[in-house]
Amino acid sequence: MARKEPLLSAFKGGVLRLREDGGPCTDTSPHLASLCQLLECILRKGLRQPAWGFRRRDYWHWLEQLPTGDSGRPTPLSISIQKAGSCEKARTAQGRGRYFLRLALQGKVLAAAMQQLAQTPRLLEFYDPVSSILGNEDLLEPFLSLLLVVTEMDFSLDLQNCSFLDESWLLPVCITYETVPCRVLGMVLRYVDGRVFVTEVLPESQVEVDEVVLAGDVLDEINGCSLRNAYSGQAGAMLQKLKGQPLSFRLLRWQWHDGGVYEPLLPYLKVLKEKEPRFQLQRSPRCRGEGESQRLQGGRLLYNLRYLGRTGTGEYSGKEVLDRAIPAVLERHSAAQEVLFDVKEAEVLVQEKTSSKLLCRYPYPTISCVGRCMDSSNLFAFCVAASPESPDGSTFDCLVFASSSEQECEEIIRRIAAGFKHTEWFV
Repeated sequence: MARKEPLLSAFKGGVLRLREDGGPCTDTSPHLASLCQLLECILRKGLRQPAWGFRRRDYWHWLEQLPTGDSGRPTPLSISIQKAGSCEKARTAQGRGRYFLRLALQGKVLAAAMQQLAQTPRLLEFYDPVSSILGNEDLLEPFLSLLLVVTEMDFSLDLQNCSFLDESWLLPVCITYETVPCRVLGMVLRYVDGRVFVTEVLPESQVEVDEVVLAGDVLDEINGCSLRNAYSGQAGAMLQKLKGQPLSFRLLRWQWHDGGVYEPLLPYLKVLKEKEPRFQLQRSPRCRGEGESQRLQGGRLLYNLRYLGRTGTGEYSGKEVLDRAIPAVLERHSAAQEVLFDVKEAEVLVQEKTSSKLLCRYPYPTISCVGRCMDSSNLFAFCVAASPESPDGSTFDCLVFASSSEQECEEIIRRIAAGFKHTEWFV
């Protein structure tokens, strides 16, 4: 009669709880981490350690030796093992083993791996038949039955989020940050034990304007290239090579889902604080003060403005024409139009307020200047290359807008001016 095994009972309960959650299991599923921990405990129970040698044996060491099959062609199981073995972000046997388990859950090959082990006597010798589960036929059978239940479940995991599996089953919040080509991003970086930390977001930089990166976050990838185990200066060298190209970053948040510090980061942050005593974790982007004059649309901050009209400026497009163009528009006394004004990373969009219909878009290279008339503190204007329907066949047009305050007016001007620099166009 098989002995009662508490780990199998606990694993069965974990499987049932995960199945009761319904739908595909994701990284935010409350029972996923505990199930993976139980699975790992089962794979380690009764694992024999070599009598001599420096390498401590872990379950990954037999997983990587599993036969690939008689045909020699890749199988889903062999592909998962190969991916885990070549993962740049997992540096240890523990990390690779954990990465394989996540791959196996998503690829539904976990039961196949255990069945392959049972058919390979030389690998079964890794386990003590008395104290282990995998080396005991009576316990392996119910364990395989539970894995077949797991195989019927759907998993939708972020498999790229694996940079901390060497240290913990607890995964950080991972986000993607994409930005336009620019001369200076505005991140100050510090390297701590092979990880790249953002220690400061510079004021009025592209990164601050995009409102994604926070001081304390970890750069995990740049354009798909891993920064795990990065050497000092590696991120800067990569950015230099990618100068002028769109950039895509994978960021690991210092802040976890519960609002506290992501626990595996604590030792790194302690070292970081010792190196930079003035370093502070940043909880949110620097606010611009939301009020009735601003609206959120699709997660972006839009300004409620009044469009007063446009006038041709001929071949003149410098800032000095604004002192003439703004009064010229005001003298017409045209009906103002309520609009939503969006200062994006690479362009300015103007939408009709009531319907959100796009009225016009101006990439920064088409904007020659921006500013305001000193006599009217809440009015601003910018000059753009004229459209075919421009009055008097002018080469440039000046568009005039009214904001709700002088402060908001200055903010919009500053952001548009920053757009010139960020897209590396000069006027």
